[in-house]
Amino acid sequence: MKFIVSSSYLLKQLQVLGSVINSSNTLPILDNFLFELDNNQLTVSASDLETTMSASLEIDSESQGSVAVPAKLLLETLKTFPEQPLTFTVEDNNTIEISSNSGKYALAYASGEEFPKAVSLEDPSSTLVPAEVLATAVSKTIFAAGNDDLRPVMSGVFFQFSPEGLTFVATDAHKLVKYARTDVKASQVADFIMPRKPLNILKGILATSDAEVKIEYNDSNATFSFDNYILTCRLIDGKYPNYEAVIPKENPNKLLINRTSFLSSVRRVAIFSNKTTHQIRLKIAGTELNISAEDIDYSNKAEERLTCDYQGDDMQIGFNSRFLTEMLTNLQSDEIMLEMSLPNRAGILTPIDGLDEGETVTMLVMPVMLNN
Repeated sequence: MKFIVSSSYLLKQLQVLGSVINSSNTLPILDNFLFELDNNQLTVSASDLETTMSASLEIDSESQGSVAVPAKLLLETLKTFPEQPLTFTVEDNNTIEISSNSGKYALAYASGEEFPKAVSLEDPSSTLVPAEVLATAVSKTIFAAGNDDLRPVMSGVFFQFSPEGLTFVATDAHKLVKYARTDVKASQVADFIMPRKPLNILKGILATSDAEVKIEYNDSNATFSFDNYILTCRLIDGKYPNYEAVIPKENPNKLLINRTSFLSSVRRVAIFSNKTTHQIRLKIAGTELNISAEDIDYSNKAEERLTCDYQGDDMQIGFNSRFLTEMLTNLQSDEIMLEMSLPNRAGILTPIDGLDEGETVTMLVMPVMLNN
């Protein structure tokens, strides 16, 4: 088994696949990349049992076979090469030899047979989504997913497909983000919960791709195929909470404000807030928004005034500044609307501009109790 491949091309693909591999694996074979050679096509795979990802590479070869190569060693070696062709040769003494312009390197390999096979989905449903739409949907929602092991369903992103459009939701019970598209549709109704790790991997590669992603799914697994990649992962089992019930419908108090100035004020004032509650207070009256924070233990306090466009009753409401900052950072618009009903009901953030046709983003943040 022998093949020739460009060093930087191989490195680029392996770095993507390397993000699948865990730092500590229960099975030693999972510390390897699986190389499957079929003449001039090389398929490289990486897995952590939950998620398996493979990439197809065009290479120069006339042989066939499969070997498992130590991932860390190979990546560290490839990173040091300038762009050049590398020749990989599988020797009889259980080593694979890499020949470069300047030297030879031998790595021990394991048999490709030991590597766990990716799940193949039986008669799955499928949907096509443009890479850019999926990348935006993931980056807009994933930051709001929880990381509580006791509530695994909340640790992923909820995908809802229907002939009306696609909806992506993430929540950790303190904040919730719902990203919807009516310009991309699925042929039938389906929903599933995607874990965070494969989504983070996808987010990284999709941002630079302009392909269509084919998403295939059944009750337990989903597969994403695009460009030369295929990612298969196990879905989170369980029923997603009814998020529609949490979004308040009647919000008479509407605050319209410039996103960047609101964000920088919140960031500044938050420095003076209590280090455990991160609480900031918004006091709105007329066209003035007063943002304040106080850390009584250390006698630190800060207060800023902003002009805004406000319709509704004068009110005071408290928020966790970290949640507010995350949300405002994640939005791209110039103007945002904050809708509220009562100081103990969730506030809703929506962008006013900068959205595509058929795109909506709704962010919900739970208030914190103010101690007067």
